[in-house]
Amino acid sequence: MADDQVLNDVANRLRVLSIQSTNASNSGHPTTCASIAEVMSVLFFDEMKQVLSDPRNASSDRLVLSKGHAAPILYAAWAVAGLFPEERLMDLRKIDCELEGHPTPKLEFVDVATGSLGQGLSCAAGMAYTAKHFDKLDYRVYCIMGDGEAAEGSVWEAMNFAQHYKLDNLVAIFDINRLGQSEATCLQHQMDVYKARCEAFGFHSIVVDGHCVKALKAAFAEARATKGKPTALILKTFKGRGIPGIEDQENWHGKPLGDKAAAAIQAIEGKMSNKRPSKVPMKAPSISAPATVPSAISLSKPPAYSQGEKVATRLAYGTAVAKLGEGSTRVIALDAETKNSTYADKFKKAHPDRFIECFIAEQNLVGVAVGCGTRKRTVPFVSTFAAFFTRAFDQLRMGAISQANVKCVGSHAGISIGEDGPSQMALEDIAMFRSIPGSLVFYPSDAVSTERACELAANYHGIVFIRTSRPATTILYPNDEVFEPGKCKIVRKSSSDRALVIGAGVTLHEALAAAETLAKEGVNIRVCDIFSVKPIDGTAILQNAAECGNNVIVVEDHYEQGGIGDAVAHVLAQAPGTKLRHLCVRGIPRSGPPSVLLDVFGISAKSIAQAVREI
Repeated sequence: MADDQVLNDVANRLRVLSIQSTNASNSGHPTTCASIAEVMSVLFFDEMKQVLSDPRNASSDRLVLSKGHAAPILYAAWAVAGLFPEERLMDLRKIDCELEGHPTPKLEFVDVATGSLGQGLSCAAGMAYTAKHFDKLDYRVYCIMGDGEAAEGSVWEAMNFAQHYKLDNLVAIFDINRLGQSEATCLQHQMDVYKARCEAFGFHSIVVDGHCVKALKAAFAEARATKGKPTALILKTFKGRGIPGIEDQENWHGKPLGDKAAAAIQAIEGKMSNKRPSKVPMKAPSISAPATVPSAISLSKPPAYSQGEKVATRLAYGTAVAKLGEGSTRVIALDAETKNSTYADKFKKAHPDRFIECFIAEQNLVGVAVGCGTRKRTVPFVSTFAAFFTRAFDQLRMGAISQANVKCVGSHAGISIGEDGPSQMALEDIAMFRSIPGSLVFYPSDAVSTERACELAANYHGIVFIRTSRPATTILYPNDEVFEPGKCKIVRKSSSDRALVIGAGVTLHEALAAAETLAKEGVNIRVCDIFSVKPIDGTAILQNAAECGNNVIVVEDHYEQGGIGDAVAHVLAQAPGTKLRHLCVRGIPRSGPPSVLLDVFGISAKSIAQAVREI
């Protein structure tokens, strides 16, 4: 156990380095750093177990700095520990330095990107769940949050999840420094209210003087001894602690100290017994867990369908993910209490120990999945109605920055769900997922392509979206059909095609029906199953468009903006003279029978046939 005076000296050294680095970059949050100096000192040099030479060691404790704007003190702690020279801190926020304004996994000691507040605890809960239920190791997970971000609903989604699963290896640390960005926080220092709220959410809750290392050490010991529930440490702190004239004062958020830095550093160092504390060794994990070596993940059995039978792609997802779970123990599944509609319940039945019910809390659903997937411990498949992923767009956006490995499967897409009405209809989802850097977007049209899409997703490190449909659709492909990211399928063609019609999911089958109707009129069309919306098969689209007189019709069960039509238009911009007609859902839909809705909103076989006649 580290000496209290040494820990106090380290805390003040962290303050000094935070002031110096933010002054060097002329930006940053030194006062935010100052309020957590003591808890960072105690965490790094008395509480957490780490392998300094291998910051992502599987056995090490995890730290999520949810209040990511305090990044300078996180970087300072690792520098003081000896991971890299303290001089490197002075490159904070420079274009060629990975010590960015908020932490990202470009740094080997960061698991998830933070800075969009309210998300860190969900990720930490996913890590803690993985430790207890998948890794079965004793590493602990710590998450530091600001009092301002405690206003975020996603924090309490995560609290509810953590208490439900009795994550006693998780410590939520609230830095109650009283001040937000533009004014005091809503509760300021009402520590009893914070404690009551945390207790109401099932946490063992401890109010602590956040600037007393002795009290912090005792609180962490109490947390370790607490079984059957997570712990919340509610730290009473002061923003700008130790900085004369600035401590607990408003209007210092996000401001370097400038010409006040020298005096502030002098005052802080005046409290230190040693201005350059000697290196304090970090505790080492007691168990050395094997590193995860990712290998190819395959369906345990190939698809087994008969061409011509009808199977909903959402049902095929459940079959596929269960088979992927047989092929690899790293595959897990999470759902937001829609498992009997998404068919994730098939995975739960086959692999109950690797299924996580996240209930109706989609932001936490995605955050937990991001946490579960860190350090390559698992490959998470996450399912809910596609419309409800919009709730978690910020988690997905941050997931891309986190280099997260999450597979999102959205069912009940588009107006084809019918009578449930527009609140349940995903019509923006393709646009949303296409916008995420590095994502893949698959839109399978039958059960065979759905199973293969899931297999492709499992073997891609990154965010993948698979859009599934509610209605049963006809099996188009043989069970041994090969699918690839960035490749489409031509499912009907002739040498005299008047137009290239591109569809996916339900609209592909409408296009095929339209082709039958038009053939009776002596008109042929080429039908393309886009399958891979991102990346899109630009080469095939251009080639087939040219062979069809440069007439292209895109038909999709999605709003006009951001979907397949926009993706195809981007490709066709390379071919001036190509004529593009976009059939899609325009305006807010309503309840009704699926076939009627397709017709009313102009994406039915009848609408496609008429669009071809008008060429």
